[in-house]
Amino acid sequence: MKTNTIYLLTGAAGLLGNNVAASLIAQGKQVRALVLEGDPAAEHIPAGAEIVIGDVTDMSSLERFFTVPEGTGLMVIHCASIVSVSPLPSLKVYDVNVTGTQNIVALCISREAKKLVYVSSTGAIPELPHGETILEPEILDAEAVVGYYSKTKALATQIVQRAVKEHNLDASIVYPSGICGPNDYAFGPVAHLIMQYCDGKMSVGFEGSFNSVDVRDLAEGVIACSEKGAKGEGYIMSNEMVPIRRMFDLISAASGAPRVETILPADVMISNAVRTIPDGPDKEVQLETLKFSLYNMTRNNNFSSEKAQSELGYRTRSFDDTITDEVRWLISIGKVIDRRAANA
Repeated sequence: MKTNTIYLLTGAAGLLGNNVAASLIAQGKQVRALVLEGDPAAEHIPAGAEIVIGDVTDMSSLERFFTVPEGTGLMVIHCASIVSVSPLPSLKVYDVNVTGTQNIVALCISREAKKLVYVSSTGAIPELPHGETILEPEILDAEAVVGYYSKTKALATQIVQRAVKEHNLDASIVYPSGICGPNDYAFGPVAHLIMQYCDGKMSVGFEGSFNSVDVRDLAEGVIACSEKGAKGEGYIMSNEMVPIRRMFDLISAASGAPRVETILPADVMISNAVRTIPDGPDKEVQLETLKFSLYNMTRNNNFSSEKAQSELGYRTRSFDDTITDEVRWLISIGKVIDRRAANA
């Protein structure tokens, strides 16, 4: 009989993994964190987590990661992935996101894990027309999503779903929308946008919307999924759709940065880029990356978290609070200048 439980957490040095680790440790849970050798973000992993150096693409290190005393139950939360805004194929992205997930699933099966929570992405869910609400899919199609990152997340999710059906693995899937919030030491897309905006490097914006979940709320949702998530089920964890204009206003209010007034249609942004990006071998890659970034902001971002709310108790704070907290955190570490006093 297994009387002790340990949480095995991949991606622990990342924004989500770090918050999951902190919450679990605060609850008195035993946490073992998988960390890449030399990862500078490892210093921010909460004290109390047992750190194991390893890589989801390296089975020998994963064997060590999964080795626990007899009678210990394994709760596995697989957050590790490479997020890429490039639409182009990448062997490294595939190896980490797909092969890495296959390795984790294989060990969950062989070591008889009590539970696996796989953190996928709403990008893995095929888009619906604007005006329709996107729900959790029963079947995923990697060819029906846009962008290489999204394709790898769809493929990885399929691996988890097959393991449930073929090996009776108790696994649940979380589909987060974009992730943001304070303590993002990797300075992901939202943190980068805030820094660029506050540094005056964004003279114009573009028509579109965000749907980003506060990492603190997402971490609680992921932990709830490990406790209450049904076998084989998926749960979208998102927030409200926020127009770019409102996003800019929130950043300006929290930082005192000058308000960006000009908002252009996405097609105008692309036309301008075609004219202004210098000709050269990288121009096409830059244009395709821009198009993909604009797609993510102009696509249908209307995701429903009703299932996670009703079954897991998932809750979100207001997006206004999230952005305000993230801006103030960036100010506190010197990445953004607080201009509010000067503007008073």
